[in-house]
Parts: sequence; structure tokens; C-alpha cells
Amino acid sequence: MAPHIPEFPKALFEELDTDKLRRRFLESLLEFQNVERGSLWVKREDGYQCIEATGGPSEEQLVGFVVPKDKPSIVGWVIENGKMTIAEPGKDKRHFKEAESGLDVKSTLILCYPLSLKNGEVYGAVEIIDTAHGGSRLNLGKDYLELLEEFIAIGSIALGNALAFADQKNETQKLRKILGGLTGETPLVGKSQAFKAALETARNYARNDFAVCITGESGTGKELFAREIHRLSDRKDKPFLVQNVSAIPDALLESELFGYKKGAFTGADRDKVGLFEAADGGTVFLDEIGDMPLSLQARILRVLQEHEIKPLGGAKTQTVDVRVISATNRDLPRAIAEGTFREDLFYRLNVLPLHLPSLRERPEDIPELLDYFLSRDAARLGIAPRKLSAEALAALRRRPFPGNVREMENLVRYLLATVPDTVIEAGDIPPASEIGIVRAAAADAHPTSPDGGPDLAAYTWEELERAYAMALLEKFKWNVTKAARAAGVNRSTFDSRLRKLGISKE
Repeated sequence: MAPHIPEFPKALFEELDTDKLRRRFLESLLEFQNVERGSLWVKREDGYQCIEATGGPSEEQLVGFVVPKDKPSIVGWVIENGKMTIAEPGKDKRHFKEAESGLDVKSTLILCYPLSLKNGEVYGAVEIIDTAHGGSRLNLGKDYLELLEEFIAIGSIALGNALAFADQKNETQKLRKILGGLTGETPLVGKSQAFKAALETARNYARNDFAVCITGESGTGKELFAREIHRLSDRKDKPFLVQNVSAIPDALLESELFGYKKGAFTGADRDKVGLFEAADGGTVFLDEIGDMPLSLQARILRVLQEHEIKPLGGAKTQTVDVRVISATNRDLPRAIAEGTFREDLFYRLNVLPLHLPSLRERPEDIPELLDYFLSRDAARLGIAPRKLSAEALAALRRRPFPGNVREMENLVRYLLATVPDTVIEAGDIPPASEIGIVRAAAADAHPTSPDGGPDLAAYTWEELERAYAMALLEKFKWNVTKAARAAGVNRSTFDSRLRKLGISKE
């Protein structure tokens, strides 16, 4: 018997961190039995999920794995029957061998105990695993197993209470995020190191008034982070105004930002307040700043340097107090080298740089993000919450999501609209990389020409036009002005066609 075991239950009740507690619980049991592998499992609606595993890097990959409820398994049998069992994996039909498919060393003998709450309700199971030949390391003496059972009974109550508290805390946090999303508060979801580092940087930036430049791929949440900086700053009670630089023609952008005086140009029959003046005291978020025309960059520079604006047609400058947060998915140093972006403006905008990680860099956040979007949008639609089966979640964790969080959000909306059941299965998930792009579905639905290419005659005119418009928008990263130029039409004409086709970046 390990000498520290008599103090083991007390140590468990003193541990408040749930992650540390379950790790300590498992490692102490393994040391007591002088084996190196083990795992903790809890009961879920769709099966039995591993919440902790030890024994090396390959074993730790088991965390998050779900054994389907309708499949035979040792942990399932123990949980449902509330009894301990000793199983020899090679001979026991209850062994779910897929759980060990990625492990180099297989189990030879498994000792599995139920985990129960104080009222006797079984909520999980612990596996103590021997990998030695013939399961020779596990001590199966009667007195030894009875003592072990006592320690597990006490420890499982401590662990169960901690898990229940953690679940309640997570539900409260999720509810707050859902309510925040419904009421307009910034919903930032994630626990990965990459995400937490970016969020911590943003919160540090909120303490001052310097310009922030947010970079990252499309769909990573640049506007959400900008809103978070504003929300935590001293300017939180003042306006937060947004302008996507690439969303309107160059000729109108200047008047949108700086306003104009009556008579400044044909059609200017009244004064118009620009974005900078309207946001006085607050924050202006300039999205896609890399697409700003050179002719306008000098005026933005003056705002940053002198805090002055002058409306079109105006004779006097006026002072404004605004914080500028900009964002881009372009390589601005390269744009400077190419002569399309001013170097002095870049340094004024990039005082506080913030780079947001892509979803590929934070895959551990995928389950939480999916859960958040499913809950939030189901609440918005007034429908029962949907849940993902273990297979569906596994499929989505493998999905590349080139459109990052925005693509995931759109995918969830598609699933809520098309899946009537409360559980979303892997077969319900469409194979297309982006929801809302029709050409992939059209390509599947129509025949090909003799040379192997698409049979254009089999498409409707609207399908062809939509596919062409989407191809241009993707090529130019949703810069409508550049897409219209490539199409050889005016931007207003191109924009009008997008509205008629029902295409929008959202």
C-alpha cells in the first residue's frame, strides 16, 4: 500500500480546482495499484465520455472520447449496473476496443469501479488499467480491493461535487454569453491558450487610448475584439461606430467618414455629420483598412496626429476626441512596399498590434464555440436546443473551417434550419466547405460536359451569375469594389446584383 493513501481523501476535499482534483484522484489510485494507465469517465446523454486519462501522450488523446450508449463497453456496464468489474479486454465482449485504437500499448487487465454521489446516484466510472503481460501488476487481493473501493467511494463524492459545481458554473457562463449575444454584448468564446492570450492583450489595450490595429484571417472576430476593447475602456458609455472601408465606393467613403456641408456637391442639400464627428468621445472601428484609397489615407493620418477633421465643402477644421481601432486581413508591410499603403499611416495605426489566431490554431475551442452557437441561435429562433452526437462533434473537430468562426456560425444556422431532430448526426453535416455558396451544390446536381468540365447549359442563368459573383468575391476577399472592377461593371451595379441574388458577407 502506498504510504500517502490514508491522507488521500482529505487531500481531495481540499482541492478546489476541478482539473487538478480529477488528475490527483486518478494518479493516486494508479500509484496505489502500482500501474501507469487509467481513465475517468462520466455519463452523458449520448454515451460515456472520458474526462481524464493518464499514462503518456497517446493515452491523453483519449480525453473527450465518447463511447456510444448503444455499444457494449466496460465503463457503460459498470455505470449502468453500479458494480465494479474486472475485465480481460482480449476475452471480454464488453470491451470497446475502438477506445484503444490509437494506443501503442493495449490493456491486458482492467479494474473498473463506479463513481457515485452521496445519494448513491452513479455518474461515472474509473478504470485502473494494467498493460503488463497477463495483467500481472494489478493487486486483486480481497482486502486490497475492499480498501481501494472505500477510497474510491469517498473520492468519487468529492469529484462528483466538483464536477457538478463546474457544470453549473459553465452553464451560468454560457447563459451569460447567450444573453450577451441576444442583447448586443460582445460574445467572446474560447479557452485555448492562443485565444486567451489574444483576449488578455485586448483587455490590456483597453486601459489606454492608443490606436489598435487588429490583424488576422477573415472570420476570426476582429470586430468582436474591437468591441471588447471599447466595452472595457473609459469610453464604454460613448459611441462605438463601425465603417467597413471596402463596403462602399471610394467617392462616398470620404463623406461617410468626414461628413459634408450643404452645397459641397450636387445633391448635398443639407449638412451631413461624418462618422468621426458622430463618434466624438467614443471609438471608431475601421474594418478592412488595407483597402483604403491612397487619396484618403492622408486625411486619416491627420485625424490620428492632430485629432482634426474637416467636412467636405467646409472652411474650418474641428477637433474630435476619438480612439481609432483598425483591422485588416491584408499584409500591410507588403502593401507599403507595393506603394498602395502609406508607411507613416501604418505606424500611426499599428501602435498597439493585436493578431487574432485562426480556428486552426485553436481547435480545442471548437466544441465550446459549437455549443454556444447552437444554444444562442436556438434561443433566437425559439426552438428546442440542439445537441451534436459524438460522431458529429468528431467530424466538426476535423473540419478545416477556412472561413474560421464566421463559417462555423453560418454552418450552425444551416443545421438549425435543416435538422428537425434534437440531436444532430454526422450525416446531417453538409460536405461543402462554406455554407451559403450555391455553386458546390449546383455542381453536384448538374451533369458535366464531354470534356469533363461543368455543362454550363444545364445551369440556370441565376445559378451561373451567383457562382460567378461568389468566385469574384472569394478571389478578392469580399472586396466588392475590386470584384466589380474585375467584372467590368460599376460598383453600384455589382452591388445591386448581389442584393438581388441574396448574397451578403454575413
